[in-house]
Amino acid sequence: MYPTSRKLRTLALACATFAGLASQHAMAADDGKVTIMVGGITKIIYLPARLTQELGYFKDEGLDVELLSQPAGVDAENELLAGAVQGVVGFYDHTIDLQTKGKEVKAIVIFGQVPGEVEMVSTKAADSIKSMADVKGKTLGVTGLGSSTSFLTQYLAQYKGIPSSQYTMLPVGADASFIAAIKQNRIDAGMTTEPTVSALQKSGDAKVLVDMRTLEGTKAALGGTYPASSLYVQADWVNKHPGEAKKLAHAFVRTLQFIHTHSAEEIAAKMPADYQKDKALYVGALKASLPMFTADGKMPADGPDTVLKVLSAFNPSVKGKHVELAKTYTNEFVTAK
Repeated sequence: MYPTSRKLRTLALACATFAGLASQHAMAADDGKVTIMVGGITKIIYLPARLTQELGYFKDEGLDVELLSQPAGVDAENELLAGAVQGVVGFYDHTIDLQTKGKEVKAIVIFGQVPGEVEMVSTKAADSIKSMADVKGKTLGVTGLGSSTSFLTQYLAQYKGIPSSQYTMLPVGADASFIAAIKQNRIDAGMTTEPTVSALQKSGDAKVLVDMRTLEGTKAALGGTYPASSLYVQADWVNKHPGEAKKLAHAFVRTLQFIHTHSAEEIAAKMPADYQKDKALYVGALKASLPMFTADGKMPADGPDTVLKVLSAFNPSVKGKHVELAKTYTNEFVTAK
C-alpha cells in the first residue's frame, strides 16, 4: 500500500505544482507582460521578433515582451495551446491546421509573404538530384514531422510526380543540427532557411534546389504567395486583450517598415553579435531574404488559399475539411490607428 500512497501524494503534488504554474501563466497574460515563443529565434524568417526588441519598439508601445525560442514550430504551437505563452512567431499555416482540431488561433501580423524556405541538396547528391523529380528513394530533411517544412516538402515532391511513399523524411531540426545532417550524409537534401542556407553554400556542402525566398521562386514552386512567418495568438486572448494586440501589431509594423527602408548592413548592425558570428555571411543571408518581408504586416490577398491548397494535399487534419479562412487571420490590428 505504501508505494501506491506515495505515488498518490507525488501525483497530488505534481498537480498542485502544475496548477500553480498555470495560474502564474494566466496572471502573466494580465499583468502587462507578453511572452512570445519564436520557432527558432535566430532564423532570418523570424527576424522581426528580435529586431523589434533591439529597436526598442516594444517599449515604445509600453509593452513588456519576453521572447523565448523553440526550434520547431510544432512545439511552439503546443506552448501557446498550453497557455504558457501569449503569442507565437511561427508559420501562418498552424492557424489553419488548428482550426480543423477545434482550436481558434489567428495571425494578427504577417511578416513573410513567402516561406523563406530553401530545399538544399547535398553537394555529394547533387549529380543525382537535379530537381524534386529525382528524390525517389532519397532521405529528405525537415525540421520536424508534421511541421510546415514537412508539408512543403511533400507538396514540392508531389508536384514533380513523386508521392511521399517513395522517399523518407527525417526530422533534423534547424541551424547547426541541419548542417550536421548534411555533413554526416544522413540526408540527401532538406528544407531550411537563412542563415543556414548561406553557411552551407559557403562551406560547399550543399546547393540550392528550390528557392522560396523570393516571390518569383515561391510562385513558381507553389503557384502563389505563401504567407508564412507571422505572429499568431489564441482568439480568446486577442478578444480579451485587444489593446495589447494593437500595440504588438504597431511595434511589428514599425519594424517591417524599418526593414524596407534600411540596408542589410544597417539591419545587421542592430542585431546581437551572437546572431552573426560570420558578419559577411549574415549580411549576405539578409540581402537574400529581405524581399520575403511584407511592408505593412497585412495578409496577401491570395495567400490563405495557397496555404490551404498545400495543407489540404498532405495534412491529414486538414484534408477534406471545411476551413473558414477568414477566422485564421485579421488585418484589424495592423491597420488600427
